[in-house]
Amino acid sequence: MTSEVLDIFKQTGALLEGHFILRSGLRSGHFFQCARVCEHLDQVSRLAELLIGKLPDMSEVETVIAPAMGGLVIGQEVARQLGKRFIFAEKVDDRLALRRNFKIRSGERILVVEDVITRGGRVHETLDLVDSRGGIVEAIAVLVDRSAGQASFSAPLVALLEMNFPTYEPDKIPPELRNIPAVKPGS
Repeated sequence: MTSEVLDIFKQTGALLEGHFILRSGLRSGHFFQCARVCEHLDQVSRLAELLIGKLPDMSEVETVIAPAMGGLVIGQEVARQLGKRFIFAEKVDDRLALRRNFKIRSGERILVVEDVITRGGRVHETLDLVDSRGGIVEAIAVLVDRSAGQASFSAPLVALLEMNFPTYEPDKIPPELRNIPAVKPGS
């Protein structure tokens, strides 16, 4: 399965090499631009199918929530395949918020879906958002966990792919990256 997932990322141009500024502020020689996979909805469907196959029983989950922008397409496809309601959180003053009259009921069972995590900042914000409304997060599903096992959440994490590409603080960039202009492709 790992080779199939990597093939999808490579074939769609979603796995990039260069010098990247991640949303976390860290630097990396590799970047997952999952939006490139979203150009190929058959591939999104396949990734969702594989991700769902790794999840525990989701029959009690009522709603799938994804942080915008990265998790939108994969979150919606996971919700579609599971037959669940889909909502998303979006940035308001650089923090995630529920808009568009989306609601979470107290006790509502939720699955969080994201594309890529490095430190898991947007997932943590989403968990806080769900918790503040009394929702219960059953699991977190991500396409790619590049945290090297460092991401820790209050709900179980299920990753389709774990890739531990090195990341660097901006003042500790290795020589092979220093000579490449840094870009921030967006998440």
